[in-house]
Formats: sequence, C-alpha cells, structure tokens
Amino acid sequence: MPRRRTTWDTVAIVGVGLIGGSIGLALRERRLAKHVVGVGRNTARLAVAKRRGALTSTTTQLSRGVADAQLTVVCTPVARIVADVRAVADVCPAGALITDVGSTKQEIVAALDGRLDREVQFVGGHPLAGSEKTGAAQARADLFDGRVVVLTPTRRSGREDVEALSSFWSAIGAQVRTMSADAHDRVLAVTSHLPHVLAAVLSSVVRCDELPLTATGWADTTRIAAGDPEMWTQILSSNRGRVVQALARFQERLDAVRKNLEDEDAAALARFLSQAKRNRDALGS
Repeated sequence: MPRRRTTWDTVAIVGVGLIGGSIGLALRERRLAKHVVGVGRNTARLAVAKRRGALTSTTTQLSRGVADAQLTVVCTPVARIVADVRAVADVCPAGALITDVGSTKQEIVAALDGRLDREVQFVGGHPLAGSEKTGAAQARADLFDGRVVVLTPTRRSGREDVEALSSFWSAIGAQVRTMSADAHDRVLAVTSHLPHVLAAVLSSVVRCDELPLTATGWADTTRIAAGDPEMWTQILSSNRGRVVQALARFQERLDAVRKNLEDEDAAALARFLSQAKRNRDALGS
C-alpha cells in the first residue's frame, strides 16, 4: 500500500474525544480524507462528534470501523493503547498504518515495535495540544495549528511510514518533530507531566474557605489541574520513573528558594526570579 500521500480515502479514529474529534474536524475542513470513521463504545459521544462534523460515519464495531482504513489513529487512554492497536491490526487492511496520540511513548512503542502481523505498521505519535476540557464537544479544527507533534519511530520503522505520518500531521497544521520514545518521555516528564503534578499540588493546598481570595495568578497556574484525573493517573503511572526524577529536580530548586528566604538572601532570590523570567519570556506568548 503506497504510504506517501497528502489525502486519504479512509481514516479511522478510535476514541473520538477532544483530540480525535479535532483530528476529524481538521481532516474534513481541509478535505484531506473522503471518509472519516469514528469508532467508540459510547454511541451518544459518537453522535456528538458526527453532529459537529468531525466524522462521516460512526460505529461501535472495531472491525467495521477500520475495515477500509489506510490509516487508523488510536486516541484512547494511555493504558488501553497497546491493546487497541493490536485489535486494530487484526482487522484493518493488510499493510495499513496505525498511529496513536498517547502522552507517553516508551512502554507503548516497546510493546508494539515490529510485533504486528500482516505487514501492518505502527509508528507512535503525540500531539502537544489539548486542553483540560474533554470530549468531542470541545473539539476544534485548528487545535493543531502551529503545535508540535512528536513522532517516535524506531530502527524498525519504515521511512515511508514516518514520511506519511509527517505529511498527515503537517497537513492539519502541526509542526512535526521526530525523536526516540525514551527522549520523548524524559523531556515530557519535565515539560508536561511535572507541571500537571505541580498544578494539582498547588490546587490541593488551598482550603475551601481560602478560594474566594484566589485571583488570576492562582487560576492560571492551576488551570491544568482540572484535567481528567483518571487519564492523568494513567499518564503519570506510565512515565513514573522519569516523573520521579523530574520531581527531584524540582525539589532541589524549591529547597534553594526556601533557603534564600530563610537566609533573607534577597540577591539570590532576585537572581532566581530573573532567570525564571528569562526562560518564560524566551517562549513568547
């Protein structure tokens, strides 16, 4: 099956929430796929995605949903991705391509790399886009515009497969980067998983009677703590070793700040805050 393409006849999306729904909307708005099939277990949620225009058809039967798909994007929770990819591989066309959107990659890639039959290929992916809000009702066609999508190929991944997925994500607005699954999980532990833990900790230390005195700073800093607890439990557990290392790195900085305050070392505190500001300013808006 030819890989290199900018348009697809049939793309299947397994798990049509915020990310899956946004992929569907982007594909249909840009006319990149003739058929976008949504596969899920909840007919009401699938109906929401179809009403939004993200899908051309829906089904609760996996074999039916991926029967004609040249590409299947698995958008289910991290703990289910390996099993779902294997299930797709058993019933999709021979030689088809499968990817995922999981927030961790090492465990998933290790379990699937080179282990699918019928020349079905899997290449891991992770769009660095999303929201604390969930569900297809929150989906947006422009969710991936200018956002980074990481692909995590291995030595067993075919070049054409990686190129096809790079073209797929680029066509819906993303900037594609490739790296190893290990490097992805190490970096995301600091840039994504640690921030969620810190937001949750900050949210948890404020008592209910103190909430009326919170302002925009607290709200901005804790926004991501409103994310789905079950989903984030799976993400943190899947990348637990690297998250523990990131927490240790953070604790060192936190201890240093506390010592600056205890020692009344305003100069050291100012240097710390200035460096933090430079880092944030370098990112832009």
